[in-house]
Amino acid sequence: MKPIVIIHENEEWLVPLRDAFKQRGVTATEWFLDTGVVPFSQQPEDAVYYNRMSASSHTRGHRFAPELTKATLTWLESAERTVVNGPHVLALEICKLSQYATLQRAGLRVPKTHAVVGKQHLVQAAQDFNHWPLIVKPNRGGKGLGVQRFNDSAELEAYLQRSDIDEPLDGLWLLQEYIQAKQPVITRAEFVGQQFIYTVQVNTEAGRCFSS
Repeated sequence: MKPIVIIHENEEWLVPLRDAFKQRGVTATEWFLDTGVVPFSQQPEDAVYYNRMSASSHTRGHRFAPELTKATLTWLESAERTVVNGPHVLALEICKLSQYATLQRAGLRVPKTHAVVGKQHLVQAAQDFNHWPLIVKPNRGGKGLGVQRFNDSAELEAYLQRSDIDEPLDGLWLLQEYIQAKQPVITRAEFVGQQFIYTVQVNTEAGRCFSS
C-alpha cells in the first residue's frame, strides 16, 4: 500500500482522523503546510496525498497556507501523484461565490447575492441590490467572521466609516439577502461519496456547537 500523507494546518481537526486511522491499523504522515518550499523541479514521494486545507486558516495565523497548498497540489498532480481533494476542491473551499454556483447547478436555492470589489462601491451596490435587510460578508472568510447585517443603507454607510474594518483577503465583498431562519441554528451536513455521515448544528445566538 502506498504511504498516506495528510496535508493540513490545524492539529485540532486531525484528532478524529488520527483515531480512525489507528483503529484500522493505518499509519499516515502529517504534512503541516503553513510556510515552506515547493520543489517543483523535483519528484515528490509516490504516495496518496489527502488535502485537508481550510479557508479559515488565516484565523489561526496561517495566512498563505491555501496559496502554498495550491502550489503544492499543482506540483503533486503534475507528477501524477494520487491526490484526494485536489486544486479544484481547494478553489471551491476558498470561494463562497463558487460554492453558490455549484449549489445552483445541483438544483439548490441560494440567497440572492452580488459581489463587490472596493469598499467605496459597497453603499451604491447595496442600494442597487435593494434587498433589505441584507448582510455583508467576505467571499473568503471562515467561522462566520466578518458577517454583518444592515437594515438600510444609512447603517451600512455608518459602519464603513469605521477605521477597524478588515477587508476580505481576496478583496471580494458579498452582498446577500438576509433570510430569517425558523430556528437560531445552522445545520451542517457531511457526506462522503454521496453517503450521509453526520450533522453538526451551530447555535447562532451563543456561538455554541453541538452534534446531532
